[in-house]
Amino acid sequence: MRNTPLITVATLAAALLLAVALNPSPERHRERIKEAVGERSPVARVFGVGALKAFASNYHSLGVASYTQAGDKTLSVGAFGMVFVMQ
Repeated sequence: MRNTPLITVATLAAALLLAVALNPSPERHRERIKEAVGERSPVARVFGVGALKAFASNYHSLGVASYTQAGDKTLSVGAFGMVFVMQ
């Protein structure tokens, strides 16, 4: 079991590279925000509130993860190719 530290380091390096490669793009965040607002309120979907929120958001990348903000409010968080929209 002398290779255990090497395997651990290789696994962590692979996970880090995967996180960087799968970091969601600004377009992915904006699309998910539009979808989430439309799912929560059909009226908001009709009036394009989701598109407006998505357009007004600012994208920030941390390399392995990313998030969008509108003013001081965080709208979405993403990592490993997934985007989660906040309430």
